[in-house]
Amino acid sequence: MTLLTRLVTLTAFLVALLVSPLLSAAFAAGNETPSSPPPSSDSKSNPPKKSKKSDKQSNIDSPAFLQGYRAAYATIYEHNDYTSAIAQLKALQEDDRADVANLIGYSYRKLGDYKTSQIWYERALKADPTHVKTWQYYGLWQVEQGHRDQARVNLAKIEQLCGATCPEYRSLADAIDGTTTTAHIVY
Repeated sequence: MTLLTRLVTLTAFLVALLVSPLLSAAFAAGNETPSSPPPSSDSKSNPPKKSKKSDKQSNIDSPAFLQGYRAAYATIYEHNDYTSAIAQLKALQEDDRADVANLIGYSYRKLGDYKTSQIWYERALKADPTHVKTWQYYGLWQVEQGHRDQARVNLAKIEQLCGATCPEYRSLADAIDGTTTTAHIVY
């Protein structure tokens, strides 16, 4: 191996070491852009029922929806203003989207309203049973409530969905093990 090759390899390794914690912190906070709703499992066998909303296209593609969602996301994660974020998220009129319901649940949890928070987490999981961030946040809710066994059920679900190395798994596993408190977890 030439000296130049060694230097390039060492530089790439050092850059990866420096950038890695920044990336994992960014992913641990969730995503400021909502994910697409999951496909309906029975969409072929049961055609969708007509409703007022089914006549309209989903707001997910709407620039106004995306702008409102990102503003609420910033209100939560940058300003820690959970009451305002709840109002912003509800104003989007997409409460049945997993991303939106999860952030509403998270905000209520941060305000200490655990009963209402639970309702929103369950609503998010009803909308999308594969929503990893909701499984993580609901697991943290369980830890805060002293229900470590139920939090382990959430942890197992996260492992099925994204493996034991994804940030959501590590965050919840650390909270369950008591190596971090939920107050010190990067969301």
